[in-house]
Amino acid sequence: MVKINDNFLKLPGGYLFPEISRRVKAFSAENPPKPLIRLGIGDVTQPLCPAVIDAMHKATDEMSNKETFRGYMDDSSGYEFLRNTISEHDYKARSVNIGPDEIFVSDGAKSDCGNIGDIFSVDNVVAVCDPVYPVYVDTNAMAGRAGTVGADGIWSNLIYLPCTEANGFFPALPKKVPDIIYICSPNNPTGATATKEQLKVWVDYANAHGAIILFDSAYESFITDSSLPHSIYEVPGAETCAIEFRSFSKTAGFTGTRCAYTVIPSALVRGGVQLKSLWIRRQNTKYNGAPYVIQRAAEAVYSPEGQKQTKATIAYYLNNAKVILDGFSKAGITAYGGVNAPYIWAKTPGGIPSWGFFDLLLKKACVVTTPGAGFGPAGEGYIRVTAFGDAEATKDAVKRIIEVL
Repeated sequence: MVKINDNFLKLPGGYLFPEISRRVKAFSAENPPKPLIRLGIGDVTQPLCPAVIDAMHKATDEMSNKETFRGYMDDSSGYEFLRNTISEHDYKARSVNIGPDEIFVSDGAKSDCGNIGDIFSVDNVVAVCDPVYPVYVDTNAMAGRAGTVGADGIWSNLIYLPCTEANGFFPALPKKVPDIIYICSPNNPTGATATKEQLKVWVDYANAHGAIILFDSAYESFITDSSLPHSIYEVPGAETCAIEFRSFSKTAGFTGTRCAYTVIPSALVRGGVQLKSLWIRRQNTKYNGAPYVIQRAAEAVYSPEGQKQTKATIAYYLNNAKVILDGFSKAGITAYGGVNAPYIWAKTPGGIPSWGFFDLLLKKACVVTTPGAGFGPAGEGYIRVTAFGDAEATKDAVKRIIEVL
C-alpha cells in the first residue's frame, strides 16, 4: 500500500490566504452593505506597463513563425538575454559582481523559496523571523524539518527570531545556532527594511558558523532610501553565505504573468560542493524554465521605457501606502512600514486579537485585511494592510476604517 508524506498532516488548518478567502466568501454571501475593498492579499491592481505588453506581443509573434519559434530551452536556468540584463541592471549597476551564470530564472520567488529546500538535508536546523511569510515555515514543515506544531502555533524544531517593536522588527542573533536562516527585506509582513549594518551582523555570523542565509528581496524596488541595500550582496562576505530571491511580481505587476529569479554565487560552497551546481541539477530535473514570451516581457522591464513606466506604478502604490499611514495616524492606530515597502503593519486597537479585528473590519467596514497572527505567534495583535489596491478604493477603505473606529 502506498504511504503518504505525513508531514502534510502536521500542518494546522489551511494556508493563511485561502482561509481569508473562505471567510470573505462566507461574508459576501450575506449581502454586505457596501462593496468589498480588498487590502489583504498582496496582489497588484495596476496593469502591465506598455513596454512589457509590447515585448510580449512581439515575442508571441515570434512563436507563430517557424524561423523564430522557441521550444525547450537548452538550460532551464533562463535565456542569456534576460540573465545578462539582470546581471547588468540589478547587480553590476550597484557595484555588485554577480554574473549571468549565477542567476536562475523561474516562474516565481514563492516557488523558489519553497523548492530551494530540495538541495538541503532535512536534518538542517531552520531559523525564521517571527512574524514571517508562511511559505518559509510551511514548506519546511512539509519537508520534515519543522517537527510538530503546538497549540501556541510554534513548531518544535524551528528557531524563532522575534521581530517586534522593541527591536525595530529586525531579529537579534539566536542562542542556538541554525543551519538555514530566512531573512526578508523589505519585510513581508512588517514592512521593515534592513540596513547594511544589520545585515552585516548576520552575514558574519553565517560565515562564522557555516550557515546559509536565504534572503528574500522580492520587494526591493520599493526602497526609496538610498542608504538602504537592495541586495544582500551589497554587504561584504554575503557571496559566501547567501542565496537571494527576486521577483517581477510586485516590481512590474507580474503576479499573473509569473517570472522571478534566484541568485546563487559561485563562491557559495558547503560540504565541498558549489550550491549552484545542486540547484542547476534540481532545476534541470524538475523544471523546464519560464516561458520565452514571459522572459522577453521581463527583459523589457529594464528598457528605458520599462524603467520609467514601472517606477511610476511603484510610486502609485507607495502613495497608497502614505494614504493608509496618514489615515491610521489620524485614527490613533500605531502603524509601521509603508515607506520603503508596500506593506503596513498596524497594531490592533485596544488589544483586539488579530482575527477579531480582521472580522470587525470585514463585517463593519467591508474591508479585507490580513490578520497578523497568520504570520506567526509574534504577529498577534497586528494586521497587515497592502498598498496594492486602487487609489480611490484605498482612500475609501481608510475612510471606512476610521468611521468604524
